[in-house]
Amino acid sequence: MNAPAKTEELAATVPAGVYAETVTSVQHYTDRLFRFRMTRPDGFRFRSGEFAMIGLMVDGKPVYRAYSIASPAWDEELEFFSIKVPDGPLTSHLQQIKQGDHVLMRKKPTGTLVLDALTPGKRLYMFSTGTGIAPFASLIRDPETYEKFDEVILTHTCREISELKYGFDLVEEIAKDELLSEVVGGKLRHYATVTREAFPYQGRITDLISNGKMFADLGVAPFDPAVDRAMICGSAAMLKETKVLLEQAGLTEGANSKPGEFVIERAFVD
Repeated sequence: MNAPAKTEELAATVPAGVYAETVTSVQHYTDRLFRFRMTRPDGFRFRSGEFAMIGLMVDGKPVYRAYSIASPAWDEELEFFSIKVPDGPLTSHLQQIKQGDHVLMRKKPTGTLVLDALTPGKRLYMFSTGTGIAPFASLIRDPETYEKFDEVILTHTCREISELKYGFDLVEEIAKDELLSEVVGGKLRHYATVTREAFPYQGRITDLISNGKMFADLGVAPFDPAVDRAMICGSAAMLKETKVLLEQAGLTEGANSKPGEFVIERAFVD
């Protein structure tokens, strides 16, 4: 999708080799979470699950942070899901954007949460906490994910129920999309858990894996290297603990250069 013509003033401040894209919509979920969409530059290519460096001009200087692209590779726009940090170098400003504003984006996307970094399997787990669901928002809307796996299990753990809404919105959007819902069929399962409020599924995802409750709730067998593949994105503690649990089950970590049975994204947002 082509962005509206940039003003001369804006063009003069945009660093070389950087896109300046127009915000098309903003949705605030809680006082800590929001998503926004913006125009996609002509020729910008990425693999679902990758992240980009996005930013704003702050006091005359560009400030960037790594953000997973939440929209799938086929989308005409780019979507991002963000936390709000009152004193964050970028998020304190980014949370104030509105339709028509401009966001900077460096031209090269990257990341490890891509299908190419996994060896073939039958079941794909996507383990996320908080805004770590963003790369999976891209992947669960990409038909290729369902071409490669018979079952896709998206787990999303947050402190409060209100913080889960983005995930539920994504699943609902897929169900309402005529073409996507046909591709996805019954392959996508959504397992949302909360740690600080009463909810049907409660607890840290690593605890629910360790005690077997997650497998019982989903009606699936424990991790099996011959069947299961996994992607992990979220808090540092969750990344570390989930990695240990997967390795204990015999799964090995992969990367773009050497595909494996699970991959981790270690890029963070302030």
